[in-house]
Amino acid sequence: MKISPYFYGHKTIKLMAYQLLKGKKGIIFGALDEKSLAWRTALRCFEEGAQLVLTNAPVALRMGEINKLAELVKAPVIGADVTKSEDLKKLFEDSMTHFGGKVDFVLHSVGMSVNMRKGKAYTELDYGFNQKTLDISAMSFHRVLQTAYEMDAINSWGSVVALSYIAAQRVFPDYNEMADAKALLESIARSFGYYYGMKRKVRINTVSQSPTKTTAGSGVKGFDGFFEYAEKMSPLGNASADDCAGYLVLLFSDLTKMITMQNLFHDGGFSFTGVTEAVVASMKPDQA
Repeated sequence: MKISPYFYGHKTIKLMAYQLLKGKKGIIFGALDEKSLAWRTALRCFEEGAQLVLTNAPVALRMGEINKLAELVKAPVIGADVTKSEDLKKLFEDSMTHFGGKVDFVLHSVGMSVNMRKGKAYTELDYGFNQKTLDISAMSFHRVLQTAYEMDAINSWGSVVALSYIAAQRVFPDYNEMADAKALLESIARSFGYYYGMKRKVRINTVSQSPTKTTAGSGVKGFDGFFEYAEKMSPLGNASADDCAGYLVLLFSDLTKMITMQNLFHDGGFSFTGVTEAVVASMKPDQA
């Protein structure tokens, strides 16, 4: 066990590293900037001994700061459009060449709502935009899994995790069509988890994370208000991006090798709390 400096913006946080991923090799999709869950996870995986490949869409590579992350975690950056099977095939080929063997874990942290970007409400969706949203945010997960499955690119007892949100189960109006995308994402994890588990003992799960102040999350209408509400509604408070990174390390490790086909809530208890005193008090400030 060692204590390593963990850089977050202008702050340095000291976290204990247990080398849970020593000798493991993984692909991280979706690291855009230092606020993103994928970015935080890449840093934590590296601290835990993993070797990494970073990937994102070509346009995101131009917009983001991924080369800075690549330097920190000593990883190559391989661009890939998740809507193109040929790009994903090349990604896995190049990754296995870099690693000198198969992959042990994959993080899918990819999502975009075209209708939300266009300001369209759920009751006035453009179905062409909706198809693109589902393709990028959910079917890309199936495409990643199918590509890896056909190429036998993931080692037995490997782990694949996609990031989800509780709007897949409950209504959060401003989350719009992304709720449908996350519901599909979770279904893919269950269905492909069965086939991948039966044939190659690869486990597949989704993690339903607290609202997190990432660049993408902060773009959701009403995010700040909901973030504060979730903080009051969660007995442990909102789980941070770094908390999520630690949980993902656990899921990539051998300590969770029998967990598969699950949607795992990582939200400080929000998902199973009916109401809290803090929420009630905020509704009646004169009686607080």
